[in-house]
Amino acid sequence: MISFLRGVVVELLPMRLIIDVGGVGYDLNIPLSTYDKLPQPGATATVLTHLVVREDAHTLYGFATPEERDLFLLLVNNVSGIGPKLALAVLNGIAPVQFRGLVVAGDIASLSKIKGVGKKTAERIVVELRDKVGVSAAWEAASARQALTPEEAHVNDAVLALISLGFKQAEAHKVVRAIRDANPKATVEQLVKEALKVL
Repeated sequence: MISFLRGVVVELLPMRLIIDVGGVGYDLNIPLSTYDKLPQPGATATVLTHLVVREDAHTLYGFATPEERDLFLLLVNNVSGIGPKLALAVLNGIAPVQFRGLVVAGDIASLSKIKGVGKKTAERIVVELRDKVGVSAAWEAASARQALTPEEAHVNDAVLALISLGFKQAEAHKVVRAIRDANPKATVEQLVKEALKVL
């Protein structure tokens, strides 16, 4: 299994990357989000990868961030009827954070607007992935819609930590915000510790 490649970008197209690693040119399929993040030909880049082996082909997929690769694998490995091509189409149509938010919200209408994803596929995605993406995904998606200041990002991270410990979002948010207002310079760890005492 090839986990990542680091080398010189030889060719960069919206859905394709050729990267030279020690004199070997690797041809990768990439989503548009990765294309936007990669440097121009001649520059060095690191790309996370996933190799799909079929009887007739070995295809390498490349990603700029762990979130992109995680979403790709989540779709390919857990949703029946979704292969690598459709998983790339999903990545082309939506950011991973927004996607997880739509899944948790059960927003079939918005998911089915992604090119290549019809209503039935969107329903399957919601049914098969809702438990896997977790409740914190909705909170992450809501936070991503606003540009967060560093202080707000601290509040957001503390709330996510509390949600993962089983506390309700509204309750956690209210307590963390009150603690932050009392101590504006508190770190995420301090916010979580203080919130746990209150909750």
